[in-house]
Amino acid sequence: METSRKHLEDLNEIRQIMERSTKFLSLSGWSGIFAGLFAIMGVIAAYLYLDGGNIYYDESLRMLSGDRQISPRVFLLGDAIVVLILALISAYYFSLKKAKRMGEKMWSPVMRRLLFHLAVPLVTGGLLSLVLIWQNNVNLVAPLTLIFYGIALVNAGKFTHREIIWLGMAQILTGLAAAVWQEYGLYFWGAGFGMYHIIYGTTLYLKYDRKGK
Repeated sequence: METSRKHLEDLNEIRQIMERSTKFLSLSGWSGIFAGLFAIMGVIAAYLYLDGGNIYYDESLRMLSGDRQISPRVFLLGDAIVVLILALISAYYFSLKKAKRMGEKMWSPVMRRLLFHLAVPLVTGGLLSLVLIWQNNVNLVAPLTLIFYGIALVNAGKFTHREIIWLGMAQILTGLAAAVWQEYGLYFWGAGFGMYHIIYGTTLYLKYDRKGK
């Protein structure tokens, strides 16, 4: 009995060592929670600015004067950039804090692979969104950003906690729904980037952070 327990403990230790060498486990649940809160604040700001969430779409936007065309696009872009910067800062801070607590390096080869697989779809979706905003096709920005972000998460999921894959799948499905009901893009944005991140971050915290894993 004692021997069997010793073998199980050894196997569990070997599994943890292998996980740490192939996966980035310093991702903190708090970073997801704060990213969600920042996203919700950004959506609220956009909602108030855009007269109750009413985004001018396609032809109606083109009929506005030059200044009124540019203003909503500049605001939405600036709003998204501020939210992104705050989310990245919080992700770095909490992940660095967790890595130090676990006695692991933040910038490991696994971390670099994770960032690469995350960045390719993320940057592609971001650049495509900029093109759409420039062409006044703002109604497609919400679904495409959600879909590309979801693909990025699924793509990077094999390098960290598997929960991030489920978050990615939820983002993709929400993006597809936003493509069908484009007039509610702002609400889908709030759900995908806001509420889902808070749920994901809370799950990560309760499952890993609080237990010190």
